[in-house]
Amino acid sequence: MSELFDMKAFFDEKAAWSLATFGPSDRYDRVVAHIRKELEEIEADPTDLEEWIDVVQLAMDGAWRAAGADGARFVEALITKHRKNLARKWTVGPDGVAEHVRETEQK
Repeated sequence: MSELFDMKAFFDEKAAWSLATFGPSDRYDRVVAHIRKELEEIEADPTDLEEWIDVVQLAMDGAWRAAGADGARFVEALITKHRKNLARKWTVGPDGVAEHVRETEQK
């Protein structure tokens, strides 16, 4: 892909397709249920990139349906969250899951 990718436009195009295909409503409960199914598929084969992309696209669907995001708001939230994570201290718990250290959390 040699051209620049416009994430905002992609998000808005995907949201319009989802609305036309699945109709209006927040549907977040069905989106979350579908994400759970996709996670099972990832657990079965974590090397399958397409399954990871399914989760990303479903998360985008939930973001516009339940949180009311458009492409601009989604990209802004994505960047803001990334910067927040960059500023955090991280640790790995006894269960092997990496999480940010909550005692030093600044709001």
